[in-house]
Amino acid sequence: MGTITTKDDVQIYYKDWGPRDGEPVVFSHGWPLCADSWEAQMLFLASNGYRCIAHDRRGHGRSSQPWDGNDMDHYADDLAQLIEHLDLKGATLFGFSTGGGEVARYIGRHGTARLKKAGLISAVPPLMLKTAANPGGLPIDVFDGLRAGSIADRSQLYKDLAAGPFFGYNRPGAKKSQGAIDWFWMQGMWAGHKNAYDCIKAFSETDFTEDLKKIDVPVLIVHGDDDQVVPIDAAARASAKLIKNNRLIVYPGGPHGITDTHKDRLNQDLLEFLKS
Repeated sequence: MGTITTKDDVQIYYKDWGPRDGEPVVFSHGWPLCADSWEAQMLFLASNGYRCIAHDRRGHGRSSQPWDGNDMDHYADDLAQLIEHLDLKGATLFGFSTGGGEVARYIGRHGTARLKKAGLISAVPPLMLKTAANPGGLPIDVFDGLRAGSIADRSQLYKDLAAGPFFGYNRPGAKKSQGAIDWFWMQGMWAGHKNAYDCIKAFSETDFTEDLKKIDVPVLIVHGDDDQVVPIDAAARASAKLIKNNRLIVYPGGPHGITDTHKDRLNQDLLEFLKS
């Protein structure tokens, strides 16, 4: 575990698990979480010989909380500087939710010279926001509601998201894990208030269409068909139409937070993709 300092003087925290000579796998997390949200996948893959690296996005977790630069271009450039600092080659990038946008924008801005593969897990691309050109997206009112909730009582907002749609705990018969709810809330509260607020615009209004078209490495897309946070049709299924070489895996009844609720299956799917 360590930190790097970016060109605009932001400290980015990262963890580096597994054998140093293992094939590198880099993880980008969702909002408002941190690198720890990938721990089930990192522990599993590191135990299978992969070098697993995950960072806390600027403004989240243990990284700096800069007032400015809370946007996808900066997120992607921070990721590029981490990959260059560690001199990773032949890496696979996995992005969950907002992290999927970060992965797409990284490729759009920095190419695939250091990459072997990529994965979009419950990811936000191509575009979450409903527009005339994207009628299947979510209306701006949804994101305005997140902003209003963040200003009013962000601690309660994070508890409500975790106890409800994020893990699908609002569905009939769902088995709640209070531990998962608490862990989501704790990670959210580590994020800077301004950073998490700005990130709502970044993940909802950034159009990744052109970034996806530039991807020239194999891509794994995994999404639950009961994702209430990032609906599958406007996300995974739309992305699959834009990426040249992809495999789409749909988890029947899967919610947004499949890195936890479906971790055993996801771990195996990621391992199979890495070995393929």
